[in-house]
Amino acid sequence: MHAIVCIKQIPDPEIPPVKFQLDTEAKRVIPPEGIPPVINPYDEQAVELALRLREKHEGKITVLSIGDDTATSAVRHALAMGADEGILLKDAAFAGSDSYGTAHILAQAIGKLGEYDVVFCGRQAADWDEGQAGTILAKHLGVPLVTLAEAVDLAGGELEVKGGTFEVKRITLDGFQVFALPAPAVITVSHEVGQPRLPSGWGIISASKKQIPIWNGSDIEADPSNTGENAARRKLVKLFQPDQSRQCEMVRGETTEEASAALAEKLIRAGAIQTKTGN
Repeated sequence: MHAIVCIKQIPDPEIPPVKFQLDTEAKRVIPPEGIPPVINPYDEQAVELALRLREKHEGKITVLSIGDDTATSAVRHALAMGADEGILLKDAAFAGSDSYGTAHILAQAIGKLGEYDVVFCGRQAADWDEGQAGTILAKHLGVPLVTLAEAVDLAGGELEVKGGTFEVKRITLDGFQVFALPAPAVITVSHEVGQPRLPSGWGIISASKKQIPIWNGSDIEADPSNTGENAARRKLVKLFQPDQSRQCEMVRGETTEEASAALAEKLIRAGAIQTKTGN
């Protein structure tokens, strides 16, 4: 069995609010000093689900990530958890890609890897929360898709997946669904998978020694017209932090009735409530 897990490095979601800053002109988040980026938590759970599947049925897990050199830390984290191989997809032409561009890059890299049985993605990235790349990736690859998976196994417990079927438990608003999913397929993983395992000490040491191949656009034959900011189908118009300031004004009166009338008058003037007029 060959499982591929697509991961992303993001700013740490636990950044203290005072450390969170934006460059509104460049429309980007300023990396906070002293707080390194981390693997997207949903992608970490996708790695966990792939590891659980391999523990039952053996096989190989390959991790793919798009980014600059700093993204190798996310790849090494997945390797430390137990993934077998990791590849960084790095090219200046990839910068600014939207979900469509990201899916194109990943699909081209998967094509270069060759045969696979399943591709796992996190349900969404915890920075932009779009949740589109996995679905679009399945379209690019021309394979079936199940989203929001909590558990995955091989139907019938076959050791050979090729031409076989996955049994996928998918979370819904009021329960769950179970799908028989023919391989190869794409599965996006939901947080109901639970807490991912912590990398072991030996896993961290082993991951630090591994060579991480870097593939650029030419290596995977990516189409430049499908990647980068100019090819993005959605445009970021404005990036800002909402004003969270609050004002408090005390409404007073000699009696409860007077205070209530004064409050109602202020709300009417502010347009918060409307008065009814009779015919």
